Amino acid sequence: MATEIADGIWWFDLRGVNAYLVVDDGSSTDETHRGEDVTLIDAGGPWSRRALRQNLVDVGVDPRAVDRIALTHYDLDHVGGLDSIGLDCPIYAGQPDAAILQGDRSPGWTDRKAAFQSLTAPFTTSPANPVETVSDGDTVGGLTVYTTPGHTRGHVAYVDEDRSVAFVGDLVRESGGRLETSPWALSYDTSAVADSIRRLAELDLDIEILAMGHGTPFVERASERLADLAPQL
Repeated sequence: MATEIADGIWWFDLRGVNAYLVVDDGSSTDETHRGEDVTLIDAGGPWSRRALRQNLVDVGVDPRAVDRIALTHYDLDHVGGLDSIGLDCPIYAGQPDAAILQGDRSPGWTDRKAAFQSLTAPFTTSPANPVETVSDGDTVGGLTVYTTPGHTRGHVAYVDEDRSVAFVGDLVRESGGRLETSPWALSYDTSAVADSIRRLAELDLDIEILAMGHGTPFVERASERLADLAPQL
């Protein structure tokens, strides 16, 4: 299901995981977004490929019009739907997640996260699309990159203060109306998760919308919610 959570920002609920779409001019739903700047944040899992394409069509976006895909991290439920787009648009990701996505590096078996990624790797396909590495402070389609390791080593968040939104992947999640950290069982380093949350909170970003990978995105008080969570970690 596709829901517009702010002008030109769409939430795609893909059966247990979220993807997001940013259209640079915030056109209304009854217009086709051809010729505009379109960024997809994350791509869902292999089970949601059809739903991802349908969500794009439902909001008036020809899948061929997507200009770039910004990945918050490498995990089956965030990269498994990449081949449903079938485009040659660039994909952006932090390291080492970008290298794992390309098949240039194995996740290994050194920790619980790496083991999970290795076990699920057969269900993902390295994309033919060019994969570009992003680092702290880079910009991707108007979004500023912040490195937020912990859930994965290469986890990043994408922030647009002009639109007052932060796409934070699995750094945090919503559960029962509450903001929670990435769980121990799904993270390679929970201390790094806490450090990343505290870092974002201390930046005092001007954001209302907190768009996470799991749960219902918050559409108000995002900065305050991060600031409230940080001291609890």
